[in-house]
Amino acid sequence: MSYESTIHEAQIQILRHLLFVPDASFAELQKGTDLTSDHFTFHIKKLVENGYVTKHDTRYALSPEGKEYANRLDTDSNAIERQPKISVLLLIERDNNGAREFLWQQRLKQPFYGYWGKFGGKVAWGESFEDTAKRELKEESGLDGDFTYAYTYRKRDYRNSDKGLLEDKVFIVMHCMNPFGTLIADFEGGHNEWLTVEELAKKETIFEGALEIAQQVDDNIPYFSKKYYHDDETY
Repeated sequence: MSYESTIHEAQIQILRHLLFVPDASFAELQKGTDLTSDHFTFHIKKLVENGYVTKHDTRYALSPEGKEYANRLDTDSNAIERQPKISVLLLIERDNNGAREFLWQQRLKQPFYGYWGKFGGKVAWGESFEDTAKRELKEESGLDGDFTYAYTYRKRDYRNSDKGLLEDKVFIVMHCMNPFGTLIADFEGGHNEWLTVEELAKKETIFEGALEIAQQVDDNIPYFSKKYYHDDETY
């Protein structure tokens, strides 16, 4: 579990205070809280140890990391705003004697065991979308290729029971034509196979939106968004 997911409310209050001033003293930060000096000292030290706050003489200020983190604070609720996850989806295509085929992956691990869908992965910090796509293609299939941006796709998953949001993801769809190398067809947790869209449509279990994503590449659209509703037991 990351430090951000366990940060104490008192530490959020300190960050919020420092968001609106260049720096502050211990007394200025403690003012308005119901914490004892010992408890407040513990929380300010935690923020310094984790790199969110710097101390110069008797003054405290946000570090560059602290500024980025505190900037995600909802200043009305004093809570850290949740943001959509950003990943790439790989649309890998080839011309096989006139047949238009895409590279698909069958997931052979839980959850969603047996489902077919596209390659994808999270964008690493500071990594370009092109580099993420190349890295994921190599790791997942053994192939190499050059990618260009196709479009952006947002997918939101909700519970059927109470319409609560389960996941919010933004996918940068990257397109590759005729990759090269030797395909790794089978590996622990998955199976890779070249299929036409029509062949994929005949598979028993397909990830929601998989067919649509392949079909959208010809429409040259910059963005589209979909909402999906799931039974709690099946998500």
